[in-house]
Amino acid sequence: MDAVVMAGGMGKRLGLEEKPLTMILGKTMISYVLEALLASKNIERIFVATSPRVNKTNLWLIDFIKQHKNVMMITTKGDGFVNDMASAVEEAGITGSVLITMADLPLITPALIDRTIEKYREVNSPALSVHMKLEVCTRLGLRPDTVFHKNGGFIVPCGINILDAGRIREEQEDYNFILDDEELALNVNTVDDLAACERYLEGKDT
Repeated sequence: MDAVVMAGGMGKRLGLEEKPLTMILGKTMISYVLEALLASKNIERIFVATSPRVNKTNLWLIDFIKQHKNVMMITTKGDGFVNDMASAVEEAGITGSVLITMADLPLITPALIDRTIEKYREVNSPALSVHMKLEVCTRLGLRPDTVFHKNGGFIVPCGINILDAGRIREEQEDYNFILDDEELALNVNTVDDLAACERYLEGKDT
């Protein structure tokens, strides 16, 4: 399966120029995501969708791509997430299913990616969206922007989806894959999110 990483956003709430290049314990945030995808046993090609707003990210990716032949960059128009995502999938010429993820999920792991893809292959649905239980965010002291009510509980979208590339501009019925992995809760949008992510990584190293 091919993957598209959405990396065209700014870091305004973080107080930074370009979110993908946010440094976390000495590494850029996007490098955590790319390394996880590269280590996945189910991901073949990786396309990074950027925009004209992230020139420094584009330059960083040019160097990264030189070392990883299955990573490619697509520069979108910056017309908004949905349009840019669809344009990137079309320009990449992806057929079949495609995994879409964000560049601000630095704790994503190869195991989580593979579990998601394997679940998608089990369920009879055109699309799959990954969610986490709200209590995971609460436990980490995070306040998510979006919360849905599902089966008597509350869930939070994680920014990882699998879609049918052939219907990329259509609304697709999706299966909600609900997890309670703390790694998925840390979508870095604010300074507090960044601090929580660093604390989590430091705790794993001790």
